[in-house]
Amino acid sequence: MTIATATRQDNYVFECSGAQVRAHCRHLATVVTVRGEIDALNFEPVSEYLRRFILASNPVVLDMSDVVHFAAAGIALLSVFDDECRAAGVEWTLVASPAVLEMLGERGDQDDEMFPVTRSVQEALRDLANAIVIRRQMVLPLIKKTA
Repeated sequence: MTIATATRQDNYVFECSGAQVRAHCRHLATVVTVRGEIDALNFEPVSEYLRRFILASNPVVLDMSDVVHFAAAGIALLSVFDDECRAAGVEWTLVASPAVLEMLGERGDQDDEMFPVTRSVQEALRDLANAIVIRRQMVLPLIKKTA
């Protein structure tokens, strides 16, 4: 039996049994990049680590575009992350690699629609910026003063 071990390197990369996690705070969202493999050995510690980046009113882009192996346990990781974000009222978007998309596809169309998926971090950030513009445009008529 293998036990998952986790370490933190000097460059702020969380290493956990084949997965590497790093977060970048951007103006529009926190971008959390996951690389490597997500499997039954590391999904739980990686999931626990991801919870640190669910902060009220700060959207999260979960960049899994460099995940090369995504086991069925990865679906549990995404489900827990989605539940935690919903509970905290945090908007999130998944940037999925082909391995992640393949596993989501195997689970059926309803799981694929369950998570907000986009093609790139840039697209996710652009969508967040567009949503802000739309909200501002909706509020503008409410705050205009009349003479």
